[in-house]
Amino acid sequence: MAGDDYPPPAFSFKVVFSASSGKFDTSFQDVSGIKATIEAESYNELGENNYALQLPKSPTYTNLVLKRGIADLHSPLVKWCRSIFEGDFTKPIKPMPVQVHLIGKDRTPVRSWSFSNVYPVSWEVESFNSSKNEVAIEVIELRYDYLSRLL
Repeated sequence: MAGDDYPPPAFSFKVVFSASSGKFDTSFQDVSGIKATIEAESYNELGENNYALQLPKSPTYTNLVLKRGIADLHSPLVKWCRSIFEGDFTKPIKPMPVQVHLIGKDRTPVRSWSFSNVYPVSWEVESFNSSKNEVAIEVIELRYDYLSRLL
């Protein structure tokens, strides 16, 4: 990697959903929640009273949070969210892989993360305010099983 790409800018990124079928429906204003944590469990070893061993547990992950202007009903992402939130669970939830890429100067990914078995757990429309001139924003919160750093 060239020295010009370090540190990578955080303002140029893209989100790729496997269900978008090549349609560009993945422009977001804000992406957060790329976080893995390993907690420790205390274990008192027999005969050792000076300290407790700290044994690592399985990693846990925060939800991936995506913010953007409210999309129309034809958006593949909106269709997927509607099928889950408005479907009364008549059909099984279909998780999908998602990737987040930081984009460098030459418009190619310089850092990438892959999220497995992703499905929406929250779909919110932020408040409307008549005294501000802002875009109406929807917030989609996604749960995933694990993440992998690709680049």
